[in-house]
Amino acid sequence: MAEDSFPGWHGTTIIGVKKDGKVVVAGDGQVSLGQTVIKGTARKVRRLSPGGFDVVAGFAGSTADAFTLLERLEAKLEATPGQLQRASVELAKDWRTDKYLQKLEAMLIVTDGNDLLVITGAGDVLEPEHSIAAIGSGGNYALAAARGLYDSDRDAEQIARDAMAIASDICVYTNGNLTLEAIGG
Repeated sequence: MAEDSFPGWHGTTIIGVKKDGKVVVAGDGQVSLGQTVIKGTARKVRRLSPGGFDVVAGFAGSTADAFTLLERLEAKLEATPGQLQRASVELAKDWRTDKYLQKLEAMLIVTDGNDLLVITGAGDVLEPEHSIAAIGSGGNYALAAARGLYDSDRDAEQIARDAMAIASDICVYTNGNLTLEAIGG
């Protein structure tokens, strides 16, 4: 199939919210091909436990590419137990410089309960402002909603749920079928 005629995979919204010592990562379940929903129950948020340290990761982009990155992250975390920032920087360096990894199309949100980070293929490891990170096609909608809700009496989980509900109402590539993992608090 010619690349210009391929409609492309779309979809997902992942949000991470850190509040009061608790971090929640939530993701929707929709995978779309062009204008068609291929699957509505995909699981894009995972708990990893390399070296006995819990890490929660959410991904947007190609599933196969994301799994490759999660495996690499897990290996980096096993080499540097309990050091999420260091492992994330090592992954980002590899991702940017390795010819095979450069072709991977995904983004990650990761947390160990202390740090909340976004890792990109451009070599970025970003700690978001305002303790909220969001990626994917509906990421900006979820981010805006979560920032608006942050100063309310809601906890991290409720902010993530409410922000994802708002994003799923706005973004056609996001559904309300959530996977949610919490750490800390």
